[in-house]
Amino acid sequence: MAKPSVLRSSLVMASATFCSRILGLVREQLMALYFGASGLTDAFLVAYRIPNLLRDLLAEGAFSSAFVPTFTEARQESAQEGRRLLWELFVLLGSLTAVLSVLIFAFAPQLIALFAPSFVADAEKFELTVTLTRIMCPFLFFISLAALFMGALNSLKVFFIPALAPAAYNVMSILAMVLLAGALERLGHAPVLCLGWGAMLGGLMQALVQLPLLWKKGLAPVRIGRLGSARARKVILLLGPGLIGFAATQINLLVNTVLATSAAVGATSWLNYAFRVFQLPVGILSVSIGSSNLVHFSSAWKKGERAEALRALSSSYYLSYLAVLPAMALLYVFSEETIRIIFERGRFSAESTAMTAAALRMYVLGLPLYSLYKIWGPTFYALDRQRIPVISSLIGVAFNIAFCWWMTPRFGFAMLALGTTLSMLLNCLILAVMLRRVLVLELSFFVDARLLKLMLSAGAMAAVAECARRQWPAPPEGVLRQLLHLSSLSFIALGVFALSMLILGERAALKRLVERFTSRGKKG
Repeated sequence: MAKPSVLRSSLVMASATFCSRILGLVREQLMALYFGASGLTDAFLVAYRIPNLLRDLLAEGAFSSAFVPTFTEARQESAQEGRRLLWELFVLLGSLTAVLSVLIFAFAPQLIALFAPSFVADAEKFELTVTLTRIMCPFLFFISLAALFMGALNSLKVFFIPALAPAAYNVMSILAMVLLAGALERLGHAPVLCLGWGAMLGGLMQALVQLPLLWKKGLAPVRIGRLGSARARKVILLLGPGLIGFAATQINLLVNTVLATSAAVGATSWLNYAFRVFQLPVGILSVSIGSSNLVHFSSAWKKGERAEALRALSSSYYLSYLAVLPAMALLYVFSEETIRIIFERGRFSAESTAMTAAALRMYVLGLPLYSLYKIWGPTFYALDRQRIPVISSLIGVAFNIAFCWWMTPRFGFAMLALGTTLSMLLNCLILAVMLRRVLVLELSFFVDARLLKLMLSAGAMAAVAECARRQWPAPPEGVLRQLLHLSSLSFIALGVFALSMLILGERAALKRLVERFTSRGKKG
């Protein structure tokens, strides 16, 4: 079963992330209510992607993977050295993202023409997307600094408040829709501009809410003096290969955006809504487990405690499957019911529900793979083997581009979601092979009896859920009735999963997991 420290940290992060993701779901519900899946939401989503290009790299990707082990190493030398490194990178990262934000503002029309060439023919949609891009360009600056603060606090094993920080972004986005949409319309502006203002202010708040905790933990700003220390250069060098992988990912994103905007009006929005629902278990479970693993694995590995590091890695690996396999089964079987309950109201139609559910099913197949990638990818950075995840990412991206380019015109926009899943499968296979070689691991480290039991239990759960769904179809009307129906069937399915685990002899695993979830644990 999972090592207690890894499990405790993961659960602390997951509880905070759960609050944030629920608020994110409310944000998406309001967007669907006000604007549906339309040309307006397509315009916002294309605009949002441009200043958001570096978010995965800086918030959950190569930067965090490069920064956390180096910051941990600096802190082991002295608290003052870690503090100095944090604020040196604050200056460097802030300067870089500020310049990029200005460039995004200046070249917004050219970027929109590149990312969504089909918008050029519609002058009104094109201008609206350009305006939204310019409103949101400071978001890149704010969210990058928020990621830096989060990495520093996580390195100190402070998880709750940093994981809760994205809730501030969601609150600002919700308030912007509730308070600004009508006001903008009365002033003669497009109400959808409220989404841009909400995103920009949300990024600012996500950074600000972490500052008091930095002061409390002895990480208040310090005079840097000369920039370019050895450790700062090390972070940048570690980041270099990640930038290559990031560039390939953005080419992939560009191709997907072009294909989605050309497939059908609303296709970009259908994919977005599906991905947001998919991100709920990813954010709550996968990212929390992956971030916790990075901290514990890095700390043990830097101290030369190989056995302890491998225990942390093994615990994270098993815990990820225990958490996400039931979530995958439920979301796949109940995809339409889930989308209907969350989004189908206002301007979000039954057709949009069907299209979004089709994309969700393709995304959900990759949920366990995404979870593994969030664990294995950063592990290579702690091992100073950052080129490995970069190369595997390049291969995965190349496959995804080829797959989507060929399949989407023939089988529709849902192939974009399936391509993401298949490329993640290829990526994880490569990482598993290399991880086994680098750490000299037995095959049983990756595939053992416990994992097979989990898979069998999840399969039984999915089969029973599908039978129950066919036997007792959802009521056609009434959100509360539909929610009660879905909750009842999900409870039955989860009961089957637990019973299967008990029959297969995994009672201890379930018992310890339940004990950890019901215990209060530590909050920082």
